[in-house]
Amino acid sequence: MATTYKTFLNNDVATTRTLLHEAIPLTGTIVSGTYTDSNVKNYNHGMFQSTHDYPYLSSSANHIFDITFGYANASNFSSSTAVQNSKKINIYNQMAQVLCGHDENGDIRNFDRDGDYTTTGIRSGMNECFFVNFARLLTKDEIKKGSFSLSLYPSGTSTKGTGSTDPLAGPLLTLADHGAASSFKVNSPAGEFGLLKRGATETEAFGHVYYQAGVAVISASVFGTGSHDHPDFGPRNPNFGFSMRQEHTQPYSASIKQYAQQGTISGAATAFRNRWHDCSFNNTTELNSTIYFCRVNHNEFNYSSNPTYVSSSKIRVKSESIDHPVSYITTIGLYSADNELLATAKLSEPLKNSPDTDLTVRVRLDY
Repeated sequence: MATTYKTFLNNDVATTRTLLHEAIPLTGTIVSGTYTDSNVKNYNHGMFQSTHDYPYLSSSANHIFDITFGYANASNFSSSTAVQNSKKINIYNQMAQVLCGHDENGDIRNFDRDGDYTTTGIRSGMNECFFVNFARLLTKDEIKKGSFSLSLYPSGTSTKGTGSTDPLAGPLLTLADHGAASSFKVNSPAGEFGLLKRGATETEAFGHVYYQAGVAVISASVFGTGSHDHPDFGPRNPNFGFSMRQEHTQPYSASIKQYAQQGTISGAATAFRNRWHDCSFNNTTELNSTIYFCRVNHNEFNYSSNPTYVSSSKIRVKSESIDHPVSYITTIGLYSADNELLATAKLSEPLKNSPDTDLTVRVRLDY
């Protein structure tokens, strides 16, 4: 227990904030290939599907994200005959309530393309969406703005190679939060979010990425046949293709409308997951630090409270009575105002302290 204390002055304490980033790659081989879906868990409630980086029954498996699908009550897909119709509407409303919030009338806002909820009309809405909820293990404190990219396979009607029909063929659909490092939205109750576009010069968004929440919202219209497809697959093109990939079976094709109306949520999640080519982003860990500069003047802490420091009332480190006392600093203790020990810092090696030197020991607390 210390017997001598020194009070910190204002100049002795400083705070810093450091952002640490880690690159996260999620390839299609992990999401829908290597483990032939043994790393994918479906639930009896059928509301979402969980993907792991290893067969989920293994103790080594880590949960990486959940996928679900939903549409707004106003969607053209909404129908009393649609499979899991109420659940799909509930999924959409739940995600919209958390990520978009409510309007001035207390109604849940629907997802829209530009993210400002000020424009109206069929072109502005995202009424059918896939939701990818990334695990906190991957996103940490948040996804780094401007680093998110998701590449998906298009509809399965193209050919790849000579005489070969491949449902994975065709140019990849790559969505990214272009320019979000300096321009992002702040009007979500879940924090900041960026618009996902097919290119840096594109004006139309096909999804959102919510950085602090770790959620990507992908409009199902991204799988359309043109660059400006109807956002809810209404009269313009209600049946454009959406094939799923199965590594060890024959490819199976069905339209997005079939998945949305006649398919289950888990089926739609599987279809989306099997269209997954690659996803990458940088996560962010916010490291806050308080730095204490423990200043030892030449005439301070030159005596040790260790009982072995003296022998027969004489200081062991002094050969002559006129010699200066010498001590070695090994530990710094930080105390509260009422002298209760709060934290200790150990030096890597003893630090010699004598009356002819001044010392400053830098202690950093991270949290």
